[in-house]
Amino acid sequence: MHIKILFSSLLIFIFSSTANADEASLKKSLIPYFPNEKIEILKRIPSLQLYEITVGDQLFYVDEKAKYFFSGYLFDLKNEKNLTEERLQEIRSARKIDINSLPFEYSIQEIKGNGKRKLVIFSDPNCGYCKRLEKELVHINNVTIYTFLYPILKGSKEISKAIWCSDDKLESWNNFMLNGTTPTERNCETPINTLLKIGKKHGFNSTPTIVFANGKIVPGMISAEMIEKKLNEPIN
Repeated sequence: MHIKILFSSLLIFIFSSTANADEASLKKSLIPYFPNEKIEILKRIPSLQLYEITVGDQLFYVDEKAKYFFSGYLFDLKNEKNLTEERLQEIRSARKIDINSLPFEYSIQEIKGNGKRKLVIFSDPNCGYCKRLEKELVHINNVTIYTFLYPILKGSKEISKAIWCSDDKLESWNNFMLNGTTPTERNCETPINTLLKIGKKHGFNSTPTIVFANGKIVPGMISAEMIEKKLNEPIN
């Protein structure tokens, strides 16, 4: 009996060690293709002989030898489920960051009402969804909004610099995002490169990316109603 238990435990140990070694080897093989991105091996899908991985905040599939890389949606036709979308929702809802670790001094701050609630947004001035989000934020009150310039689209760095170097950063930002008024070009030191590094470190590959006081991350534009709901969630 003891021999049987010992043998079973040994098999589990060998299997786990091999799996970990395979995952480490797989990750090492992928690094040259994504040198500046955070790569995570989530799990193996035995039926497909694939591994589920994330690169930044994107979900992909790769074969066990890192020879083939798959981008797209995986569907369960029998149960009519989008497995990729379900997993993305799980992964994103589980991700958190310490909001107080962010350099608020590098943000454009807007205090509305009592300003007690906190909302962080990584935003690109040329991003259409970011502009739509700004229109939703008009309806949110009693919040301090910290906007981090995150120019990842073509031509956005120049506009971001002009906004940051304006006499009134908030006025310049709102005029551009809500009214389409282009700021006057100016030169000054900006935190843009630092913010790009911070965003990449956290895997922010799209704009807008919203971070709430409880550390939850929401990529993409959401409605004022949804923002209110999430602002009122417990912080701990």
